Formats: sequence, structure tokens, C-alpha cells
Amino acid sequence: MKNKLEGNISGLKADQTRRLGNLFRRKIPPQFIVTPELGRELFELSCEINRQIGLLVDRHGRVAEVLVGDHNSIVIPDISHYRTAPGRLRGIKCIHTHPGGEALTRDDLTDLALLRLDMMAAVVKTEKHGLFRVHAAHLLPGESDQAPYKILSSLPPEALDIDCDKLIAAIEDELRQAVPLRQAGIHKERAILVSVTTEPRKKAEESLKELSALAVSGGIEVADTVLQQKKTVDSRFLMGRGKLSEIVVLALQKSVNLLIFDQELNPSQIRSIADQVELNVIDRTQLILDIFARRAQSREGKLQVEHAQLKYLLPRLATKNTAMSRLTGGIGGRGPGETKLEINRRRVREKLTRLEKDLAAISGHRRQQRTLRDKRGVPVVSIIGYTNAGKSTLLNTLTRSAVAAENRLFMTLDPSSRRLKFPRDIEVIITDTVGFIRDLPKELMVAFRATLEELEHADLFIHVVDISNSQYEQQISAVNKILSELALDDIPVIYALNKQDRVDSETAERIAGTVGGITISANDETTLMPLIEEMQERIERIVRNNTVYNP
Repeated sequence: MKNKLEGNISGLKADQTRRLGNLFRRKIPPQFIVTPELGRELFELSCEINRQIGLLVDRHGRVAEVLVGDHNSIVIPDISHYRTAPGRLRGIKCIHTHPGGEALTRDDLTDLALLRLDMMAAVVKTEKHGLFRVHAAHLLPGESDQAPYKILSSLPPEALDIDCDKLIAAIEDELRQAVPLRQAGIHKERAILVSVTTEPRKKAEESLKELSALAVSGGIEVADTVLQQKKTVDSRFLMGRGKLSEIVVLALQKSVNLLIFDQELNPSQIRSIADQVELNVIDRTQLILDIFARRAQSREGKLQVEHAQLKYLLPRLATKNTAMSRLTGGIGGRGPGETKLEINRRRVREKLTRLEKDLAAISGHRRQQRTLRDKRGVPVVSIIGYTNAGKSTLLNTLTRSAVAAENRLFMTLDPSSRRLKFPRDIEVIITDTVGFIRDLPKELMVAFRATLEELEHADLFIHVVDISNSQYEQQISAVNKILSELALDDIPVIYALNKQDRVDSETAERIAGTVGGITISANDETTLMPLIEEMQERIERIVRNNTVYNP
């Protein structure tokens, strides 16, 4: 690689510039942090120009870059081209001077962690004229509640041979052993879930728990979670660079390649964080989009997901964040087909226009179906509720169907409809809909408008609630909020309080009294008769008021 001199060299004499250039010819034996001769040369030149001087040194001991800063700092340039494999460090040492005599600073240690450097070292002057010492630090491979790095004792020139190469090799060995790489399969992604919030801790923990379930539903292995409460959230990184550096080390220790934030990130935040950590960075919205891409089976569902993904991608095209690959491949190659990160906005808008025309055509076909159905006057019952509450299981049990039902979030994406005949010969169409979730991404609300329009023609809602979930009240509120936003809160509702077998009878009765619903176990037909009777009574009222009904 071509040697580079970085920084501001204006104001330096020709001899000083020449001596900086000569630093590229120096070579450091792998066992040394820096040789005494090179350390003295750096120290003397730095004192002479009264600026910090830095060297980036590879594992062969070659000086790859020379950095010139001001009296208080140097700026390390983009070193992302020094790529590393999981469980490995950068392969670069940073050796720089502190003409003011201070030891390693907080910024030095943060850069050590964020950049995954082999080592960070500072050459500083001592009280004795003309002498120097070296302060150095390296990352800690093991998990610890302490700082993610170890600061070595300051070293005099005669003690700079510390078997540096063996130390770095030992650190990488421990990193590789800390987590057996890709135990679950070579393509399985591992993630750290991150929440930076001003919300109360209990609420934030529950939200992280839901994010974890979303990640598992998306085929992602959750390696760890990080929760930070702050009075105010940093507009650029959400958190401080120090906390960000701790997450980078944790990711290195646990062989993680993905950060998932519970908060929605704007394009600038995604870019800023990804540039610092050099990991894929996504937020809750993008994770949900990814899950929907996996679940979509029908042509309509696939078009809706692609439309939502492109709407999400459009304002983010300027970013260079590699996490955008989740919209152009991601898990299992899902994403908006031919679209690549570098695609220009014009092509995305053209694709969006085509998708909107296709979705409009499908919406027209749905209207025709509804018109035919309305002529027959067959009442429609829609099963709604929070994701994973048991809606598909209830549909299967009521109609003896085999709609896919699994203990994962968003198992149902494409709506399913079945006919159901009540004991008193009343027939209805009963539909299973996509599950709701708190803060449903606006991209999905828009994209799935055609699907959600089906709810507008429902005569009755069966709102399935998982009463075994400690957050059932918040989930009811989230569903009701979405219904209100869709102007559907005037349609009659029966609350089906599901999973009564997972709570004691006293708790189930108390919840039923508070919510005003009927307790059931969706997978147990014997518990459904009270619900069926209530549905039948409600439908009979609708039939009495509907003279068009002709079963």
C-alpha cells in the first residue's frame, strides 16, 4: 500500500517535512511497541514542532501512515480498508506523541476500542530533560464489567520489548475462543440489541424484550442487549463515543456483526453510528421490514413489502452504511430485488411508481370481490390483535383450518379468509389479519393500506389478547390506537382473552372483568363455546338489521 502523510504540515520547515517523510523508512520489530531509537526521534521532532505526530504501523513493523496534528490531538483517518475477520483486531498499532507530557487520554482509549486497534501508545516527555516514556493500552478479550481495555505501566526506552506480537496473538486467540464462530450455521447473523432511551427502565426493558423476539423471528441470534438511560439523547450517536466503544469491544468479544437499535434512527444517525463501529446497523423499523420480507407469500404481500422497503431506502441512499444491504440481500437474500445501495433516486422513484400501479390494480380487484360479497350480504368477522397473540390459532380452531401458526412474531402476513357456520345456521366469513405492533412503521401502514382496507368492511372484530403477557394492557392500547388511526374504532369488538391456561383462574377472571372480554385457549375447542355464542348473538343482530342477507 502507498505510504501516506496525513494532516496539516503548513508552517513546517523543509528539513522537518523531510524528517517526517523519512519515518516511512523506519521498521519496528514485532516484539517492540516502538524501538527506543524511533521513540526518541518521534519525541524530539514532536517537541521541535510542538505538534502531535502519529504513526500507523502494520504487523510487519512497517510504517503505513504518518499523521501530523496540533499540540493537543491528531486525527486518525479512515482505516476501514484494513479489514479484519470476526474475532480479529485491526492489524494496526497507533503510536503517537504527547508533547504536553500527558498519559493516554479518554479519546485515545475510545479510538483504541472503536477502531479495534492492536495497540494504542503515547510517547511522552519525562521530568528529566531529553528523556521519554511510553504509555500503552490494548483491548481486553474477556467479558468484564470493567473498562474494555488494559492500560500498561509506563515504560522507559529500555523496556519497550514486551513481546508485543505474542501479546496481540494471545488476545486474538481468546477472542476467537470466547464465542465459537457461527455455531448455529455459517450464515446466521449475531446481533447486539441496543436501547438508548429517556423512558423508565421497566418500559425500556419490556421494549427490548419485544425487540429480542422480533430478532429471533427474523432468524437472528441475539448475543447480548445493552440498555442506556439518558436525560437527553445524543442527536448524532444516541449515546456517547465512550459507550459506543464499549459496544464495539462487546461485539468483538461475542463475534457480532449486527447492531439493532430499539429506537428509530434517521439516515444521518445510521451513517454516523455505522461509520464509527464498522458493523451493520439497523433499527426496529428495518428489522420489521426484513421480517415482513421473509413472511410475504402472495404477490400482493411481496409487492407491499417491496414498496415499504423502497420508501424506507429512498432517504437513505446518500449513506454509505453497509447495513443497507439488508434491503438488497440481507438474511436469505431478501430485499427489493434488483435494487442496490448505490442505485440513484430516480430509479427508486420509477420502481415505486410501478409498484403503486400494481398495488392499485390489486386494490381494485379486492373492491370487486367485496362488492360481490356485499351483494350476498354475508357478514364479515375479522380477527385482529397484537402480533403473536394467537389469531391464526383461533381461526384454525374455529374453522378446522391449517393456516400457518407458530410462536413467532408476524407469522401471518397475508390475510386468510374462511367460512364459518354457527349452530343456528348463520354463515359468516371470518378473516385472519396481519398482527399489529406498537409504533407500527409508517412505511408499513402506507404499504399495507390495501390489506388494512379489508378491516373497513368488517361487521365485527374479534380482538385476541394474550393475557399471559405482562404487557397485555399496553398491547390492547397499541391495537386500539391503530384502529383509531384507521378510523375503525366504531366497529363492534369482542375481546377474546387468549392463553387462559397460562395464568391462574383468579387472574383470568380479574382481567375478564376489567377488559370486559371472554377467556379462551385458542388451541382448545372446548373453551370456545362462550365466545362462539357471543359471536352468534352479535351476528344475529347484524343479520336482523341487514335485509340483503341471503345465506
